[in-house]
Amino acid sequence: MKILLISPVKNPNIRKPRGIMMPQLALNLIEALTPPEHEVTLVEEEIEDVHLDAECDLVGISSMTSNAPRSYHLANEFRKRGKKVVLGGVHPTILPDEALEHADSVVVGEAEGVWEGLLEDFTKGKLKRKYHSPSPSLDKYVHIKHRTNVKKRMFSIVPVMTTRGCPYNCEFCCVHNLFGNKIRHIPVENVVRDITDSGGKHFMFLDDNIIGHKKYARELFSALKPLGITWGGQASISFVQDTEFMKLAAESGCMGLFFGLESVSKSQMQAMRKSLKDLHEVEEAIKKVKDYGIYFHASMIFGFDNDTTDVFPETVEFLQNNNIGSASMNVLTPYPGTETYRKFKEEGRLISHDWAHYDHNTVVYKPKNMSPLELQAGRLWAVSEFTKISATLKRLVYNTAHPLMHMGINMGSLKSVKNEIRNFPQLASKLYTPELDCLPENARIPLASLQLSDFIPRRSQQPT
Repeated sequence: MKILLISPVKNPNIRKPRGIMMPQLALNLIEALTPPEHEVTLVEEEIEDVHLDAECDLVGISSMTSNAPRSYHLANEFRKRGKKVVLGGVHPTILPDEALEHADSVVVGEAEGVWEGLLEDFTKGKLKRKYHSPSPSLDKYVHIKHRTNVKKRMFSIVPVMTTRGCPYNCEFCCVHNLFGNKIRHIPVENVVRDITDSGGKHFMFLDDNIIGHKKYARELFSALKPLGITWGGQASISFVQDTEFMKLAAESGCMGLFFGLESVSKSQMQAMRKSLKDLHEVEEAIKKVKDYGIYFHASMIFGFDNDTTDVFPETVEFLQNNNIGSASMNVLTPYPGTETYRKFKEEGRLISHDWAHYDHNTVVYKPKNMSPLELQAGRLWAVSEFTKISATLKRLVYNTAHPLMHMGINMGSLKSVKNEIRNFPQLASKLYTPELDCLPENARIPLASLQLSDFIPRRSQQPT
């Protein structure tokens, strides 16, 4: 049997710069779970085109929320051509009945525990509508045979996952919907075997928090030390509270970590129950991480109910003053299945139900202390200010341990935000026309000539 596995893009006409493309693991894992008598082809649409007339018996499509419309389009097209289609991933897990309108079957949650049975059912002509195995065991070693797209990404980074599940229940996050609330581990010896078998030198741990279980993380870092690899991942800022732990991570090859700072607003930091609730503590934490030669990538979110337009210049100023290497600056996105989505829907604050706009970068709701257009433009301004060449080079002096990573990420982000700014008038015409129509006649801006500079945020004047 021939199986075609696809990871779609959000928009086939727009591809991400290599510097900010995250390595993917889902399709490789499903291929590894497939019995050897079947022939599997992987297509990652960010890198290569999808051919609708490809010769195959079964099509599997992995979908997030922002690429759900594209996933559904591809599924419909393949079904028109007589192919059976299975949808899986975060979005079909949260909205399986919606996904089933476009597919023959849906995998809810993780593929382990159901994929082999699904294939067996398919060969017998008895494919079920839904497959689900809650919290499957991760003890069995799964040999990921091919990582064909690794070399097409900057630095040839190989993706690895060691844990699944998250004990937290953040209002804006849906990780627990996919992986559950309990942390489960892949045995350390299997992680080491996977790394060794891959033949790679640079790795990205896709765990939501690589240090979420300290005992396991210590065992993992100790096992990585003899391998002579470099790696990056995502961690909570509480990482800095254990000096020996940081030292062990650095010695094991850690070269960069993604930290969810989310906000520099004192009230928002308190609301999010962060382990460090004072900006001075955060600044000290940043210094500690960098002192160990670990590159600091910050994740920021704009659009919390406490945010005003001041948040944009304040955030850029904080990142620049602390010489943070690179940053992801996103808008709060009410993903389906989250408490934020439920709240905004009940309050009538959602302005778009087009899943393609649910992408971290597009404002799809009414903020409390600014307009949707101000939030959209403010984020674009902040990203362009932070990643402009002069700012990136200024911070490079303080991030010389990893100059290629620094320039690659920032130049990729700059290229991406330039594309967003170019498409800004078109996006505004789709989502924010009612807002523009409410402006006084003499203050209206023709959409065709709409420029980001018309909305550049300025810090509010402080009373003297």
